[in-house]
Amino acid sequence: MENIKITWVFVSHCLILLLSAAISPAEEQVNVKRSDFPHGFHFGATTSAYQVEGAVHEDGKGLSNWDVYCRIQGDKPEFLVSSVALCFLDLILCSCLFVAVEFDFWCVLRFSGNIVDGTNGDIANDHYHRYMEDIEIMQSLGLTAYRFSISWSRLLPRGRLGGVNQAGINFYNSIIDNLLIRGIQPFVTIFHNEYPQELEDRFGGWLSPVMQEEFVHFSETCFKHFADRVQYWMTMNEPNLLAEAAYEKGRSPPARCSPPFGHCASGNSDIEPLIAVHNMLLAHARAAKLYHEQYKSKVNGVIGITVCAYMYIPLREIEDDTEAANRALAFNAAWMLDPLVFGLPSRDEALSRKRITKLFFGGKRACTDRPISGFVHTTGERNGVTIGEPTGMSEFFVVPKGMEGIVNYIKERYHNKPMFVTENGYSSPGNEDDIYGHDVKRIHYHQSYLASLAQAVRNGADVRGYFIWSFMDNFEWSNGYRLKFGIYRIDRQTLNRIPKLSATWYRDFLSNFSLGGVNLSSTVPDENKMLV
Repeated sequence: MENIKITWVFVSHCLILLLSAAISPAEEQVNVKRSDFPHGFHFGATTSAYQVEGAVHEDGKGLSNWDVYCRIQGDKPEFLVSSVALCFLDLILCSCLFVAVEFDFWCVLRFSGNIVDGTNGDIANDHYHRYMEDIEIMQSLGLTAYRFSISWSRLLPRGRLGGVNQAGINFYNSIIDNLLIRGIQPFVTIFHNEYPQELEDRFGGWLSPVMQEEFVHFSETCFKHFADRVQYWMTMNEPNLLAEAAYEKGRSPPARCSPPFGHCASGNSDIEPLIAVHNMLLAHARAAKLYHEQYKSKVNGVIGITVCAYMYIPLREIEDDTEAANRALAFNAAWMLDPLVFGLPSRDEALSRKRITKLFFGGKRACTDRPISGFVHTTGERNGVTIGEPTGMSEFFVVPKGMEGIVNYIKERYHNKPMFVTENGYSSPGNEDDIYGHDVKRIHYHQSYLASLAQAVRNGADVRGYFIWSFMDNFEWSNGYRLKFGIYRIDRQTLNRIPKLSATWYRDFLSNFSLGGVNLSSTVPDENKMLV
């Protein structure tokens, strides 16, 4: 595996944090056009399975790690068992061991608390039943691509120990076919945070090398059924961010951590993120090798990995801060991409790096005296002034030039390999969307970041696509439905899709039509009118 090289790099641009004194003029409209980008450049939108699908109890889907995590609070679980089946309850792991595969049953823990608003993805946006409506909306917007993920627990409810769920195959086949009929390229993420809970219970999920075998089996199942039509594959979504959330901070399942990063029932924040990422990178490499050898030729497809990439610059113009910024960059995206592009280090070299820097892992807002944080402290302020407009996430600000900065960094470090911006989105502070009925700042956000991206492309960066996060407001993991990134609003009572002004803007941008003299600060879309 050490000699595997990949030629496609997928960059997930998660609200780049740029340490700069300049404040972004968020209210100033930016003149950017689709024609500023090369012919064939993909413009799309993104979702993920658990965040939008719902239907967690339907058509043979298994219990996932997020199904369990969303229900954990306190020490008094309430168990729900449906259908007649055998189920052993593991009170320590708060999980169900599936022992009667011939029966259709669910063993679910009823909790709330890990999610800030007490919600879960049981229904989410009901994309499982309304995907045709959503695809028709995508077509009306003029999207050329849609990035979505495959639910591991819907396709392989028990991993390698069980069979393939044909209902899950049929569901994703229908999505892929209907996208292609409408001229929309499916960009498929194989693993996006969600996997069968049974894999966690049996061997500890990503902390075990057994998970590599499970992931390769899952990937091959996807390739066998979909690779004849899907040209763009991402093995997994943001392993670096998952490691931080799940194994350093304990804010995602399996919620493992240790002080000073968090107070979890178990875990080791200094070591476990390294183990998890090690297994994820090897799993990616094995799946990519399999794809290249057996499935790539079907449609001349490409496969890559999505990483969460932040941009950093020195706080002060001194050598220590310059070294810290370079270290922060290396400990973030480069920690993921260096082994995949340049090859894994030798055993001796890896052990040496582990002693010094814990294999280049770095947190963004962690203690400065811990190796796992890369000995880096970051801030969103300089001299008491924030670096940009605030967003719905207190640690992130609007700093458009960070887009050009991180793209140039990837271009230079990895010899300008092709890349896609697979996620970029704006969450409104507070209930701004609900109060005003429009999202002018979201439009300004995407305009300014697209302008920055266009500048990087003009300067030679081989960027092939831009995906808005997200197509619609959805279940934002531990933040529940409180955070809203979508260009479509979801009425939580009716689940109706309601276009925001940003949806109108995106449609017009994609058709090279300008809103012209429209006053964005006062325009409110007709929420009862679908975009056509």
